[in-house]
Order: sequence, then C-alpha cells, then structure tokens
Amino acid sequence: MAEYANPDVLVSTQWVADHIDDPNIVIVESDEDVLLYEIGHIKNAVKVDWQNELQDQLVRDYVGPEKFEKLMSEKGISNDATVVFYGDKSNWWACYALWTFKVLGHEKCLIMNGGRQKWVEEERELTKDVASREKTNYKVSKTDESIRAYRDDVSKHMAAGKPMIDVRSPKEYSGELLHMEAYPQEGALRGGHIPGAANVPWATAANEDGTFKSADELSDIYENQKGLKKGDDVVAYCRIGERSSHTWFVLKYLLGYESVRNYDGSWTEWGNLVKAPIEKP
Repeated sequence: MAEYANPDVLVSTQWVADHIDDPNIVIVESDEDVLLYEIGHIKNAVKVDWQNELQDQLVRDYVGPEKFEKLMSEKGISNDATVVFYGDKSNWWACYALWTFKVLGHEKCLIMNGGRQKWVEEERELTKDVASREKTNYKVSKTDESIRAYRDDVSKHMAAGKPMIDVRSPKEYSGELLHMEAYPQEGALRGGHIPGAANVPWATAANEDGTFKSADELSDIYENQKGLKKGDDVVAYCRIGERSSHTWFVLKYLLGYESVRNYDGSWTEWGNLVKAPIEKP
C-alpha cells in the first residue's frame, strides 16, 4: 500500500493525547457547528470560529495580516508553534482553517486524522474548561497566494482547459439543487457548475470514522477515475470554499500535487457573476 506523499501532516488521536500538555503544540478546534466547543473539547484546545474570527466582517474575504496577527496573539499562538487542527464533519472545517492559516503564512500546520468524531468515538476525554494561553506577539512576515484562486484565475484556467474539481453534491453540480435552500445567505441565482469541472464530492475522500482514505484509494478516486495527473494545475471549488479546502488538502498534501488552488469565491460568486458561463447536464 502506498504512503501519503506527506504523511507528517497527519497525526493520530493518540499522538494528540500524548502531546496534549506540550507547550509548543497548539490544538485548535474549528467546526461548522460553532457551539460544539462549548459542549466539550480536547483539553488545552483553543477555539477558532471560522465565521466570526477568520472572515472579515465587512469585506467578503479572510481577515488581513493585521487582524490575523491580533487574533493569533490573543489565542496565544506564536509564529513557531505547531498548530494541530481538528473539527466536525470529517475535518472539513479544520482543513478550511488550516488553508486560511497557510494563506496567511503560518508554517507548522497539522491535521488530527479523524477529527472530533474519532476522538469522541474512542471515548477520549472532553472538557468544558476554556484553554488559557499566554498572549504572544504574532507577526505575519509573508502570505501565500499561490494556494488561492480568484475568479479571473478561474476564467483563465477554464479557457485553457485545465482540470477543475467541483466538490459539491451531485445535485448541486447538476443544478438540481440550489444550496441557498439550506444556506440562503450563501446562495446563487443559478444552478450548475463551471464548464469543464469534474464532480468529486468532498466526502468521497473520507472514511466513515472521519479519517482520510488511504493513498491508494485517493489515487484511484482522483487519478484513475477522474484522470488527474501529478503534474496538473488543479483548481477545487464548492460553495464558499470550505468543502473544497478538504479536497485541496487531500490533493496537495496526501497525494502530493504541487499546483492545486482553492477557489474560495466558489459557486456563491460564480453562480451570481454576470456573463460567467455555466454548464448543466
């Protein structure tokens, strides 16, 4: 069985349990359900609210370097800290947080394989005590836009016939379901997908226990079934970029693709964009 291209980016629940009091390790919980942390979380874990803390409240974008510095300093995260992310929904929101941290230049980012689900299913300890860490003086020295795609990038990518992965459900991909029915604040006027995009729902890459599928299984899904090749320049998208960050993580770190970008504008932007072409079956 093949190994992941970068196996060191994943740590087990046991590894986290063994390092739970390590001052150089910061455990971060990021969930879709932002109340889960209050119900119970891993000891010493800090909460990062993807909606109210990682997203700018006035501009549709992530927080800029100055706000990220302030957030990290208040959370007690230093520049040289190793941050271990976990969360609900097979770590889709943990991957979203990790991708944002990477865009803003944080180097040492890991994922706890299996996320919150696996920790709970193993009946490991949860606490309601809010972690208290000493404030730091975090500084953003660089950002990494190479892992992010904007709408103009996607237009050029589409025109060049380069591969795109639409990680939404088949009904969203076909246009049968407008996601605004479930998330009206994140809806699009049109249903369908970006021309040329292949549909690989994000959860295809996850096992029932929330862990990532093996390297061989992932290779079969994306390469044997969808025709991707290691040298491809790939763009992944979903509705607002959260589910596609999970696929971005799989392609970049687990399969080792050097050029893969997350289009966080995703269908909420593209489906509302004047003159942007769409495709339906």
